[in-house]
Amino acid sequence: MTAGLEFGACSDKGCVRENNEDSYSVAPELSLFVLSDGMGGLAAGEVASRLAVDTIVAHSREAESNPSLPFEGERLPGLSDASNRLASAVRLANKVVHETAEKNVAEQMGATLDAVRFTGERLSLVHVGDSRVYRLRGNQLEQLTQDHSFVAEQLRLGRMTAEEAETSKLRNVILRALGIDPEVELDVSEELVVPGDTILLCSDGLTRELSDAQIAATLSENGDAKKAAGQLVDLAKQAGGGDNITAIVVRQIGGPAGLFARVVRWFKNLG
Repeated sequence: MTAGLEFGACSDKGCVRENNEDSYSVAPELSLFVLSDGMGGLAAGEVASRLAVDTIVAHSREAESNPSLPFEGERLPGLSDASNRLASAVRLANKVVHETAEKNVAEQMGATLDAVRFTGERLSLVHVGDSRVYRLRGNQLEQLTQDHSFVAEQLRLGRMTAEEAETSKLRNVILRALGIDPEVELDVSEELVVPGDTILLCSDGLTRELSDAQIAATLSENGDAKKAAGQLVDLAKQAGGGDNITAIVVRQIGGPAGLFARVVRWFKNLG
């Protein structure tokens, strides 16, 4: 547990895959949580995902001790320093994965990426690929990320129904991933967090086996973040476990006093 947060994580290779190409990392001192699903032949996927999460955590830690550390890429207007630093870390991860793949020409490698960092009442989120980040607030589960996949794009354009998407042979086609090109387009956003919010980072091995309703119910019924992460993975395995499965559950904790302080500040800002 870190200040204001309770968290737990679980990862499993599933019931079909021989190895686990998912990687995750938790840096409690930074309130930073990172998840990546690797892609590539042989062990390339494992290498890509591990490189991605390790690079992001290392860059974030270095920047914490050296705020003047140069940013990778241009700063994004309208976003906090924390969000820009997280985006910088992900751009650097893309560079490292891409350069590693180029050195090993026999293997193409890439990875999805979800990285979130809590800073006070704000959540910074950087996303690439089809791993997802959800927020459970009360009984309402909301997907905070948008899948960068062919099927998801066809759904958004109205060219495919949800039923067709479920059975499509193109479900594995990713339109954006770390390491494929020298530069990558990132989705970067910020969210307000309140006491009681639950944030879930998960690979597609979870969301392909469990519905949003099942995910919401599991998060709601388990007060302990570590148990919730473990149960989500177990349920996905029981449902088939066709891919690697990873879940990171983070809860924003705090009592009525914290909520009262937010309300007071809100009314002061109105004046």
